[in-house]
Amino acid sequence: MKILDYLKKPVVTAALGFIIGLFIGLVVLGWGLWPVQWTNADPSALRSDLQEDYLRMTIDSFVGNPVNELAIQRYEALGPDGQAVFDRIKLGYRDQNAILNFARVVQVTPSTTLTTTTTPVSGTTPAKPRALNSTLIIGGALILFAILGFAVFKYLIPLFRHTTSDRPANRTRDITNQTEMTDYSTQGTEQPIAQFMTTYVLGDDLFDDSFSIDSPAGEFLGECGIGISETIGVGEPKKVTAFEVWLFDKNDIQTVTKVLMSMRAFNDVATFQRLQAKGEPFMMERGKQVVLETAALQLVATASDMEYGQGAMPEDSYFQRLTLEIAVWPKVVTPA
Repeated sequence: MKILDYLKKPVVTAALGFIIGLFIGLVVLGWGLWPVQWTNADPSALRSDLQEDYLRMTIDSFVGNPVNELAIQRYEALGPDGQAVFDRIKLGYRDQNAILNFARVVQVTPSTTLTTTTTPVSGTTPAKPRALNSTLIIGGALILFAILGFAVFKYLIPLFRHTTSDRPANRTRDITNQTEMTDYSTQGTEQPIAQFMTTYVLGDDLFDDSFSIDSPAGEFLGECGIGISETIGVGEPKKVTAFEVWLFDKNDIQTVTKVLMSMRAFNDVATFQRLQAKGEPFMMERGKQVVLETAALQLVATASDMEYGQGAMPEDSYFQRLTLEIAVWPKVVTPA
């Protein structure tokens, strides 16, 4: 199955778009281009060394301006880390009396046992006590990607595998490959310079095949093809009731078109008259041949196989399947 066909499935496109968007949002934008900037954060969000500096300045300010309420407010801004920060700085503070007075006011215990801390290695940045840890963020993102990947392989891939064999593109390819082209030499006819096989199956709503016609020497002579001309009813898949077969000759000024119609469309006066404006109408039957001629080319389109759809629509009104063999010969011009 082609990748483009796979990406046309809405569920696959949505899942792929979500994963790509999540990656761009978290990794590229959130961590790379525009990481979170901390402004107006509380002292509780500072690095441990900056918390120590903050508490030293608070005690210095208390010595010069002994306002109990202000000291308590500043100390409580450290949150639950206040005691640990106080224990780290108290023995190294130059004025032990100021330490005792400050501890009495803010009601912190001036124990003689220092809290065990890890001294930051020179050149490293201590972790933020209350900030989001980058390791946790990356780990969470990896877990999320793993969950998404599991979902893709568990639900989307099996869905893809179960439906690929039923897709119109695969069915048409299989039918075309299994259909043998006519060997005109066994019929006493010269082999065509170009010979093609194309198949339509119900559900191929974009069916439109075209082929280049080249001479044995590789010279471009023209093009030919077949496409959907008319549908009936509503809803999906489209119900095709007529096709257009066309032939373009580089030596001619016009493209010749003929309309291949279902039995119902051919016998319906309104439909017949409407499609007649597109080209000469023909009712398709298995084995029937339609001839198109231009100034220098002759095309024979043969319905190698054909089947009408069965359903709520009128009988013989739309095609379930049509395999068309196209053969092109250079047109023999009789001298005047």
